[in-house]
Amino acid sequence: MSFPRFSLDGKVALVTGASKGIGRFLALALADAGADVIVTARTESQLEEVRDEIRRMGRRSEYIAADISDVRQAIEMAKEAIKVFGKVDILVNNAGVSFPQPAFEVDEKSWDMTFAVNLKAMFFISQVIARESMVKIGGGKIINVSSQAGVVALKDHAAYCASKAGVILLTKVLAVEWAPYNINVNAIAPTVIMTPMAERAWADPQKRAEMLRSIPLGRFGRPEDVAGAVIFLASPASDLITGEVIMIDGGYTSV
Repeated sequence: MSFPRFSLDGKVALVTGASKGIGRFLALALADAGADVIVTARTESQLEEVRDEIRRMGRRSEYIAADISDVRQAIEMAKEAIKVFGKVDILVNNAGVSFPQPAFEVDEKSWDMTFAVNLKAMFFISQVIARESMVKIGGGKIINVSSQAGVVALKDHAAYCASKAGVILLTKVLAVEWAPYNINVNAIAPTVIMTPMAERAWADPQKRAEMLRSIPLGRFGRPEDVAGAVIFLASPASDLITGEVIMIDGGYTSV
């Protein structure tokens, strides 16, 4: 008899947008589960802090500073990540941006930046990691961070919703194409997750109450709510799951 295994011992993970917030917590959670972790984002000083914290947990860790809104930097970062520990078994495409604007006021610059980070970089990083590491080592796990806003409309988020919906369909395409290489590609779609940035964004009591009324469980998410799903999708326990989207939304999209 074999029971599900959630250990990531011996695995190497790459987490984008890992300098703070959800990405930072995911990097630490992967390390706690046994993985060695490469972290990437723009801010080197914050990446150093995350790297050092992971090392204190007894895991190997390095960082790569890169601005993945520039696809050339995104591709070079992915290639460098493979060189760090010789492979990448787990890729968490967490990096994302949002520029809330009414649809009438959306400008080209914010639209292009949203898609460059949320969708374009995600694809080309996945392409490099899958082709140049996962295919060669016999498989891997890719976890893309979408959003409930990729499934249902969110006012003043035209570009963000469109990009996150793109993440979901791209996840399914890659899952189908890369299944023969034993690469599992899945997505998670969180509701509001209370990081320090989210606390500021949802500080207005009226705005906060309106969103909470839409969540049947009656609370916003915490980083650990996201981490649980990521650890599951990164582990052998999810080996028969690919092309799926796990809603981490307290029931928001069920209503």
